[in-house]
Amino acid sequence: MNTYTTIVGMEIHVELSTQSKMFCGCKNDPFAAPKPNIYTCPVCLGMPGGIPVPNKKAIEWAIKLGLALGCTINTLSKFDRKNYFYPDLAKGYQISQYDLPFSVNGVVDVEGFPSVRIHRVHLEEDTGKLQHVEIDGKKVSAIDFNRSGVPLVEIVTEADIRSGDHAKAFLKKLHQIIRYTEISGADMEKGSMRLEPNISVTKEVMEAHIDPAHLPPYKVEVKNINSFSFVKKAIDFEVKRHIELLEKGEIPKQETRGYVEATSSTVSQRSKEDAMDYRYFPEPDIPPIHFTEAQIEAIRGTLPELPDAKVVRFTKEFSLSQADSLVLTETKEKADYVESCIALIEANKTFAAITPKMLANAIINRKQDGGTVSPQDLLEEIQAKAQANTVDISVITGAVGEVLKAQAKAVEEYKSGKTGVLMFIVGQVKKELQGKGDAEIIKAEILKHIA
Repeated sequence: MNTYTTIVGMEIHVELSTQSKMFCGCKNDPFAAPKPNIYTCPVCLGMPGGIPVPNKKAIEWAIKLGLALGCTINTLSKFDRKNYFYPDLAKGYQISQYDLPFSVNGVVDVEGFPSVRIHRVHLEEDTGKLQHVEIDGKKVSAIDFNRSGVPLVEIVTEADIRSGDHAKAFLKKLHQIIRYTEISGADMEKGSMRLEPNISVTKEVMEAHIDPAHLPPYKVEVKNINSFSFVKKAIDFEVKRHIELLEKGEIPKQETRGYVEATSSTVSQRSKEDAMDYRYFPEPDIPPIHFTEAQIEAIRGTLPELPDAKVVRFTKEFSLSQADSLVLTETKEKADYVESCIALIEANKTFAAITPKMLANAIINRKQDGGTVSPQDLLEEIQAKAQANTVDISVITGAVGEVLKAQAKAVEEYKSGKTGVLMFIVGQVKKELQGKGDAEIIKAEILKHIA
């Protein structure tokens, strides 16, 4: 079988957590609504005479996300009408953005994979939600318009993703950035973050970043996936299906498909539309939006320290390994918890003996994300364990000497470059000390003896 290159671009929809909807004053809380269709008005129901008024906070947050993704912000932007018919779209069109989105040309660095370029970040309104239910013994489809008009930011990548694993790693990183900015909970189980890979394969060997002019003549979009793992499985299934078709001399049909969780497969839904099918034209009820550089910089000033910068600072400032720093910054809540603990160590001489490494080990081992154990209680616990674990240095030195004699082969392996064996030797010393002793002190003592 020929060698193929997988080519994937992503479209990601994220509902913003503003208090009101995108173009009206209705409450933006569809998931907690006590019953259907209570957060609605003539605007989000598409009734005649309803005039949309853009949500300023939603626009600022869309730009904030663009800045977090390294995008350029357009100083001139506008809204457009995207025309199509579907029962959950009361107006018969969606207010979205076409040729002048708020943000363009960003990039996301992905640990262990090539970076992924961001083509655009634009803002639109969400649709209503179809509910397939049984009423009076009949199966019917009802519509809940509580979600209609909720601010929805769409992130579109370039076709830079080369595998299901690459897509999964990128989406995790994107999810982390979104959560750090606090513009959305990005809860995929509820549907506030929805993932749509566009997939194709080619026999050509492609660079990590492809010129759009060199893309294959087709693509297949898998709609509304709500799990990173499901995206990976959908891509893996589609790549295999495409290769089988290409090997038979067929070009896969350009279409939209749905993911079937039970079989880790996809099914055809409809032929895929082109932009011209939506008959985009400028939204006549909303004038173009102009931004000054000062306004953009003011929004930039609301950005928090983002995950990559926080990892670098934790590694440098607290003398932690990159691996530890990555775990400690997984969520903003966990990173804030770490900093609260370190601030308490610096302010209270009682905890002066607790090092950032000891703190990191305790948090990682407990899977502590903040909130369940106060920084004070955690530090007291670490201190108590350290005191109970204290062993006189002379006793450690004696145990190290005994272990190094007994593990001469392991010592030779370490000296020959197999540095991973060092932790085995540390473990043997801990065993000799009946589990007591600080691992870092033991390691330092071993290195003194075998240097």
